[in-house]
Amino acid sequence: MLEGKIAVVTGASRGIGRAIAEKLASMGAMVVINYNGSAKKAEEVKAKIESNGQKAAVMQCNVSDYAACEAFIGEIIKTYGRIDILVNNAGITKDGLLMKMSEEDFDNVINVNLKGTFNCVRHVARQMIKQRAGRIINLSSVVGVTGNAGQVNYAASKAGVIGLTKSTAREVASRGITVNAVAPGFIETDMTEVLSDKVKEASAAQIPLGHFGKAEDVANTVAFLASDDAGYITGQVIHVDGGMVM
Repeated sequence: MLEGKIAVVTGASRGIGRAIAEKLASMGAMVVINYNGSAKKAEEVKAKIESNGQKAAVMQCNVSDYAACEAFIGEIIKTYGRIDILVNNAGITKDGLLMKMSEEDFDNVINVNLKGTFNCVRHVARQMIKQRAGRIINLSSVVGVTGNAGQVNYAASKAGVIGLTKSTAREVASRGITVNAVAPGFIETDMTEVLSDKVKEASAAQIPLGHFGKAEDVANTVAFLASDDAGYITGQVIHVDGGMVM
């Protein structure tokens, strides 16, 4: 369980981030729900958590902004005195073929998905080192391992998250901090809901288990990595993908 732990989940207003926030709260953590533009949805997550007798707070921050992240993390430490768990979930897509992709679409995805992860890890690390304890879980993706046509920006950002995870894990392991990545495959979220039935069927055919996963499948894995049970696991990429990448 995570009683008394302070957890920060970025991009937690919907989808996988929301499921992670709700799961960590159900295990006893006080969860800081980060959002960028979806204040109403973030408040709905907070209300849901509190309706179950659990603890949550809502804080806005654009994770791609280095200075904003420093202020965001600083405010959490000032308020709660520590940060025990950081889940870097915030991410965007701007899909398109390489030959048609704009520089802006490439930069935006890298800035949120990869630089945003760096920004949060960078500012949390000092506090966790001082504590000599902490759990950092970064959300990557199967396409960060396999690549995917039409997603050079997204795949590059998620591959970068894996490299960042492994390197950070090596740097902070001696301070009692673990750093791992979770790489979801096709998960039932707003992002996959817009796919046509034909694309969904073709995608499911690539999955040995034969169906898309649920946000809760990812949340359960993150919760395990955040717990004491995973204390001897660091620098790993855990695939939650129904067997897509073996």
